[in-house]
Amino acid sequence: MDERTVLKLLSGTLDHAGDDAAVIGELLITTDMLHETTDFPDGTTKYTAGWRAVGASLSDVAAMGGEATAAVAVYAAPEFREEEIRGFVAGASDVCEAVGGRYVGGDLDGHEEFTVATTAIGSCEEPVYRSGANPGEAVCVTGTLGRSAAALALFEAGETERANDLFRFVPRVAAGRTLVPHASAMMDSSDGVARSLHQLAEASDCGFSIERDRLSIDESVYEVADDPLEAGVFFGEDFELVITLPADSISAAKEAASTPLTMIGEVTESGVSMDGEALPDRGFTH
Repeated sequence: MDERTVLKLLSGTLDHAGDDAAVIGELLITTDMLHETTDFPDGTTKYTAGWRAVGASLSDVAAMGGEATAAVAVYAAPEFREEEIRGFVAGASDVCEAVGGRYVGGDLDGHEEFTVATTAIGSCEEPVYRSGANPGEAVCVTGTLGRSAAALALFEAGETERANDLFRFVPRVAAGRTLVPHASAMMDSSDGVARSLHQLAEASDCGFSIERDRLSIDESVYEVADDPLEAGVFFGEDFELVITLPADSISAAKEAASTPLTMIGEVTESGVSMDGEALPDRGFTH
């Protein structure tokens, strides 16, 4: 079974299984696990690994419209090297600081493969779930798409400095907070825009129609990727926010958001399409 199948299996047992974070009163809590083989290409510095691993969990807090409080991480590796551990902690601390949170420690473990498990804690009085989208609303995305796909191509080409820079995304915590009054549904795009839309459609019992020309694909993608659309729509791991909101709220949302917000289409009754053709439910699979 893949992750989505497991989440469906647990949905009747755990409240809100499948949302980006668990909600306990006003507390948000989320956890992630990343592995060297699947998540950290050759050339990824431990500073970038710390930033990215903790950032992935902070992105889940952002997707609920939450304020970041703190994060912890389990650092597991075949051996512990001072420079690498210091780099990891520095990256984890800096990404927390970038969104107003704190990195407060974690655990160490010996493991055959470099592996990181992270947990982030946040808070929100009115969290935004995946289940509130309504037909006729707009669907928007923050920032640009395809940065991680471009980074992977650069890692493979040996351009590790630039690749590491692209890999260190800033979680959209500030944007998520400002979008709470406007958003009807929200999640992050860690699995790719296409898969995110299918997940939102399933949670909200609706559909989506988007336009390719509206997609804001990062400039770096056009420099290094063979297929910019594949990189921007299906690759995933960009950690932008995918939001639905009433069309008449877009101007106010754009003005309030701390990052560019692009309308890519609208919420429909059923089906997920791009330029009138079915958009495959394809993306990053755990």
